[in-house]
Amino acid sequence: MKLTTTTMLTLDGVMQGLGAPDEDRRGGFERGGWQAPTWDDEAGTFLNQVYERADAYLFGRWTYEVFAHHWGAMAADPRGNPIAIALNTKPKYVASTTLTEAKWPDTTILSTDLIADLKARPGGELQVHGSGTLLRWLLDNQLVDEMNLLISPVILGQGTRLFPDTGPDLALDLVESRSTPKGITIQTYRPNGRPQYARADA
Repeated sequence: MKLTTTTMLTLDGVMQGLGAPDEDRRGGFERGGWQAPTWDDEAGTFLNQVYERADAYLFGRWTYEVFAHHWGAMAADPRGNPIAIALNTKPKYVASTTLTEAKWPDTTILSTDLIADLKARPGGELQVHGSGTLLRWLLDNQLVDEMNLLISPVILGQGTRLFPDTGPDLALDLVESRSTPKGITIQTYRPNGRPQYARADA
């Protein structure tokens, strides 16, 4: 399967607590709920289309539990919501060594060393949403085929960022770029090895 990731973040790279003020207070984070004021129909349409084309979903534990609580509760009555329908009708995998029971139906718990085998199965698109720790691990292990970044025109100045201050380097090829009426930029990239650096004697 093609492994794609979709991440919503601020201009300074923060991906924590986008949905609601109390969604994620880890580390003393106090600036949750930053996405809604910049969200618009065009961004929503793009995101719906992403979810609808998935064959399966892969989550880290934190994101899985947040999604199970919100979207899983809509299983009996999705009310025509494309994301709720997609998440509740397609297979879900959660990478965790501590989760012992998955209460969201059609969920399989697996360890990270089995993700490459999952990706190698025939099929269309295996999607990762949020799941920052898992996403960084997937990039480190060269398992990501394509990345969608939805960047809101907000600078938070605190919170967990998608990429740490120090880490592996990665070159990206830009596949698609657009902006929405409220200023969200949607970038699609494909990893392309390590960056090229100018020589010191050039």
